[in-house]
Amino acid sequence: MTVVREFTLPDLGEGLTGAEIVRWLVQVGEVVAVDQPVVEVETAKAMVDVPCPYGGVVTARYGEEGAEVPVGAPLITVAVSEGSDDGAGPPDRPATAGEESGNVLVGYGTAAPAARRRRVQPSPRPPHGTTAVRNGAEPIPVISPLVRRLAREHGVDLRQLRGSGPEGLILRADVERAVAATAPAPATAAPARAATAPATAAPTATGRAAATGPEGERIPLRGVRGAVADKLARSRREIPDATCWVDADATELLATRAVMNAAGGPKVSLLALLARICTAALARFPELNARVDMDSRDIIRLPDVHLGFAAQTDRGLVVPVVRDAHKRSTEELSEEIARLTEAARTGTLAPAQLTGGTFTLNNYGVFGVDGSTPIINHPEAAMLGVGRIAAKPWVHQGELAVRQVVQLSFTFDHRVCDGGTAGGFLRHVADCVERPMMLLRRL
Repeated sequence: MTVVREFTLPDLGEGLTGAEIVRWLVQVGEVVAVDQPVVEVETAKAMVDVPCPYGGVVTARYGEEGAEVPVGAPLITVAVSEGSDDGAGPPDRPATAGEESGNVLVGYGTAAPAARRRRVQPSPRPPHGTTAVRNGAEPIPVISPLVRRLAREHGVDLRQLRGSGPEGLILRADVERAVAATAPAPATAAPARAATAPATAAPTATGRAAATGPEGERIPLRGVRGAVADKLARSRREIPDATCWVDADATELLATRAVMNAAGGPKVSLLALLARICTAALARFPELNARVDMDSRDIIRLPDVHLGFAAQTDRGLVVPVVRDAHKRSTEELSEEIARLTEAARTGTLAPAQLTGGTFTLNNYGVFGVDGSTPIINHPEAAMLGVGRIAAKPWVHQGELAVRQVVQLSFTFDHRVCDGGTAGGFLRHVADCVERPMMLLRRL
């Protein structure tokens, strides 16, 4: 007896209610293995390959590429045979009928949703031993979601490309060469009526079309951009924030980093040094590692520092979180920040790596600006902003000198503390920037 099991979109992470279908990885009639990825989706936080917990034959797919799918909505149905062994088989072979893993999203800590069943007549199946393939071809050798997105936006068929990476891996450069090779030659002359041609749709970062009309261009506020908009609006709406700032002499901080990196050990980033300073300041001012629960009217001081840092990517602004930052050395912070930054750039961050922060460090100096007023990353209580470090005249040891100066700005939730605490935190950070060796000796 054949049973059709319906696989629904699982909960992909904290606070996520849905996702956008980016690309189907299986076809109707295809044999799928247990935990084989069947669809690539984009949430407000990350690109995710969603594996199916059932092994069998795909009988239906729900939703077109580009469609928004809420959590709990059906993705595919899989025909399995009732009464066979339920043990999960190896992922590198076709699943036998009836297999299921119960591990819906490997690595994301989700549980299998309840499967809804209905009895159907036995379905025809491919011959025994057929392996699961995508669109009738071998699996496409590409890892980066950004590479897949670039190819999709320019209409490049990845199956036709020969990758230049290790073992034929398709790289971004391969797609860009393909795009350049197929680009049309520039027109020598445009018709006079071109200026009055109807408006056309242009692709956006979310894969949706931007509509242009007489009133202007409409760009869908979805994906990462939409999530950022919601969070910033909520922060401004709910948090009575205040900002203070101070200029600091970062000359010794840069010199300290140069000495550390000349020692032959792991290289230390400037952001890692600033992160270490933040954790030291939060240990002295724990009031700021907190959140506010207005339902119970409580301030909740958090025991651990999970440090978020702003990272600009092709998909927009994301905030990866360094777990237990207060327990890490400067070298460990540097290594973890580098790892998370690379994952953010390639679009491989898991939703769990983008949630749960307790304090955020925002280095907007990389954009060449001196100062800003950070918006708190709700529901956190504070954010430290760091501008560019630039050579400026500065009074040093009673004499005018050219020093490397940075502006530090600090936005805090006025409900968790008053200005004295916020000013003390920022002054401690500035003192550590100006005299980092004293801080490092104490740590």
